[in-house]
Amino acid sequence: MPTTKLKPKKESVTLANSRATGSDNQPLLEFFVDELKDIYWAEKHIVKTLPKLHKAATSQSLKQAFANHLEETKGHVTRLERAFEILGEKAQAKKCEAMEGIIKEGDSIIEDTDSGTSVRDVGLVLAAQKVEHYEISTYGGLAQLAHNLGKEDVADLLEATLKEEKNADVKLTEVAEDGINYEAAGERD
Repeated sequence: MPTTKLKPKKESVTLANSRATGSDNQPLLEFFVDELKDIYWAEKHIVKTLPKLHKAATSQSLKQAFANHLEETKGHVTRLERAFEILGEKAQAKKCEAMEGIIKEGDSIIEDTDSGTSVRDVGLVLAAQKVEHYEISTYGGLAQLAHNLGKEDVADLLEATLKEEKNADVKLTEVAEDGINYEAAGERD
């Protein structure tokens, strides 16, 4: 005898969604604010790191990508400050151990590769994409939490930054595929 799947009633879906809204969930809100502090620290440190990456890069297209993303990242810091303001919180940074490690890894790429080489540029793209992927996952998760908490204004800010982070990742891929990877493959000692 064949089994028939029952479709859930719209009422039960709506009820489940209303229960999932954590607007009155203080522990979740505290966690959310703590994670905003974490990414705020990360963004502020990325603002300090991008000029180093720009200086270390050889490719003009990579230098331009870093310069453009520096300006965007300054905007990310401003958006986070606005998010704190909307939440009635002080914009305060909390050390992001993950980003600190990713940034240190990028520093070691600069130290371990020869200046003026495409191999260094390949390493810089890889390091920068690790940063972007961390930010993409963080902003995606935070935007979802903001929605769950009923903080739609904050979610909008986070989603705007998420979009820019995704675009930066795509741009880095294009820079790598448009020449840096091929040039590095042809370099010899």
